[in-house]
This record gives sequence, structure tokens and C-alpha cells, in this order.
Amino acid sequence: MPKLKTKSGAAKRFKVRSGGSVKRSQAYLRHILTKKATKRKRQLRGTTEVHAADKKSVRAMMPYA
Repeated sequence: MPKLKTKSGAAKRFKVRSGGSVKRSQAYLRHILTKKATKRKRQLRGTTEVHAADKKSVRAMMPYA
């Protein structure tokens, strides 16, 4: 059986933690920031965990992670 390729877009967006959970960065912080409140922008910093419903598809895109 041939080797599976990792989706490069997924590899850039997600990291798999040692416990098996998948971390991702928050959305809505790339552009059009002037109309967004400072509190909202501050709370969008950092990372969060991928939702359980999406975890299976993310792991399929990254077979060796």
C-alpha cells in the first residue's frame, strides 16, 4: 500500500498534542480589525481545541500526526 500524503493546508493549520487532542488558532483575527472591539481581539488570541465533531476529519487529513 502506498504512503499517504498529509494535506499541507491542514499541516499548517493544526497541531496534534501528545494526548491526542488537536489544537487550532482562532478565526476572525486576520483583517477588518478596526471595527472589532479590543476585548474581542484580545480574546481571539491564542489557541483552542478542535471540536469533537471535526476531529475525525482533521486526523484523516494528517495521517502521520
